[in-house]
Order: sequence, then C-alpha cells, then structure tokens
Amino acid sequence: MKRFVKRWLLPVFGAGVALWLIFRLYGGLDFARFMEGLRTANPLWLAVLAAAILLEQLLSGWKWRQILADVKPISTLRLTGALLAGYGANVLVPVGISPLVRAWLVARLDGLRMGTVLATTVIARFLDGVVFALFAGLVAASGRIPRIEGDLRLGLSIAGALNLALFGGLLWVLFRYREVFLRDGPLPARIFDRIARRLGTSGPELRASLAGGIIWPRESARRIAAIAAAVLGKLVAATHFLWAGLAVGVVLGPWDYLFLMVFAGFAMVLGRFVRIPASFVFGAGFALKALGVADEPALLMILFSYIFTIILMVGVGLVVLWQSGIDISRARAATEAEAEHAGG
Repeated sequence: MKRFVKRWLLPVFGAGVALWLIFRLYGGLDFARFMEGLRTANPLWLAVLAAAILLEQLLSGWKWRQILADVKPISTLRLTGALLAGYGANVLVPVGISPLVRAWLVARLDGLRMGTVLATTVIARFLDGVVFALFAGLVAASGRIPRIEGDLRLGLSIAGALNLALFGGLLWVLFRYREVFLRDGPLPARIFDRIARRLGTSGPELRASLAGGIIWPRESARRIAAIAAAVLGKLVAATHFLWAGLAVGVVLGPWDYLFLMVFAGFAMVLGRFVRIPASFVFGAGFALKALGVADEPALLMILFSYIFTIILMVGVGLVVLWQSGIDISRARAATEAEAEHAGG
C-alpha cells in the first residue's frame, strides 16, 4: 500500500492538482491568438534561448570543476556532460538518481571513488542553494515586486531566509564535522556505520570516501570562480524569460526577470516537495500574470523555456551516455551497486 501511494496515488493526485491550477490560470486562453503567436515566434531569439540554457549548464560544469580541482583536475566539458547525463538518465530511471549517475560516470571515467565525487556534487548543490537564497533576498529588498493579494515581499523574504539557513547550515555542518565524521568513536560515525552495515557495505570506508569530497578549493582564485559561476548561472537562468519573451514580442524590466526566476524557482522546489508535476509552469504563469503579461504570450514564454530545457538537457544527456558506451539499464544497476559499495 505504501508503495502504491508513493508511486501511483501521489503522482496522479499531483497531476490533477497541476491540471486544475493550469486551467484556473489559462481557462480563458484565446487559442487562435496562441497559435498565431506560435507561428510568428522569432527563431533568432529562440536560438539565443537554447544557447542560454546550455550556457547555464556549462557554468555549472565550470563551478563543479573548481570544487573538484583539489581531488583531480577534470575538464569543464566532461563535467558538463556528466551533469547532462544525469538529467538524461532521470527520464528513464527513478527520479532522484541523477546525482548518482553523474558521480558514477565521472568516477568511472577518471578513476575516482564514487562517494568522493558524489560529495562534491552535494557541495555544488548547496552553494547553488545559498546563492539562490541571496537572489531571493535581493528581489525582496528591491521593492520591484508586483502588487497582488497578500504580502509577496514578506513571503519571498521568509522563503529566502529559510533557504539560506538550510543550505548555509548544511554547508557549515559538512565542513565543521568532517574530521569528526572520519573518526570511529563519535556517535554520528557509529550511527552511519550501523546504517552502512544494513546496506551491506563498510561504514568506515564509505565515510572516508564521502569525506574525501567534502572540500573547498585551496586556491583563492578557484573559490572566487566557484562562487562567480553560481552567481552567473542564476543570472543566465533569469534571462531565459527575456529571450523567450523577445521571441513573442514581450519585454519586461530587469528586476521583473529576476523576480520570475526566483518565484518560478520556489514554485518548482515546492512542487517537487509535494509531488505536483509542472509546478514550474503554473508558478511562472502566476508570476507572469502578476506582471501583467497576457495569457497567450505568457504561456508561449513558459512552454518555450520549459520544452527547450527538457529537450536540450535530456537529449544531450542521453547522447553523452550513448557516447560513453553506457547502457541505461547497466548504468542504473551500476549506480545502485556503487551506492551500496561506494567505499570499495
């Protein structure tokens, strides 16, 4: 029953909620005007949108390279390919396995321990969370937020503060207790070892493997580069709606694009947490309505951004897996095995 609820009931309920919310947002859509906007969309700006989506992933790969540099220097393109491979594998295997695929692929190609590589992906993800929280605070403090029912500024401020406390706190815990985690005596290590034994692997070896990836670049230039890559990545993400809007003749203010990025990002995270699919669609749709964008171009902007992201990231990711000579089923089996024996 638990598996049925988790695998079928919650997703079906989430899909129903998503359809209801999208209908509430776009129930009065003029389909003829929507199709006309689709036919006349400027392909030049759509090409720029596609380039921006790939550039954001390239910046993520560059950021990961800075964090991994003290373990082993790896090219940005290879790490970007591994990131995209994770997205590609996520289409065909259970949701949430993409970090394992990325870590397993890099570890396999570069002779590293999977646990070490996996820990560096966690550091990169937490850094992104901190930077996103700072952008949320910046948007809330700017005063350039649409006036709608309720205190949106307060909501963004609280959400940003919670995000900063969560990811900043997790980073602090990782680095503060890394050495404690390596010793056999402390309670956290004993609890971890007990869990590892139930998974059929060696706790001390797995702890050593993970701790090897809990690092921050020793060189100040790489530290600055990692933070700069995270900031630039968010700025590039904010331009997705700029290019999609220009394709259909919509131009907004600079702060509006930052607001869209932050609001849609929070909606997507919340939707994943409560298992509601297409949360990005109605989150961005709500934000565009608040900014006064008509339904038809707003929906086109959202669909262009969403569909291009899926096609490019997943499509390129599957090509990377194929070129690496990796069968999807074998990748899944290997990542699951490595997860249980990451220290081996």
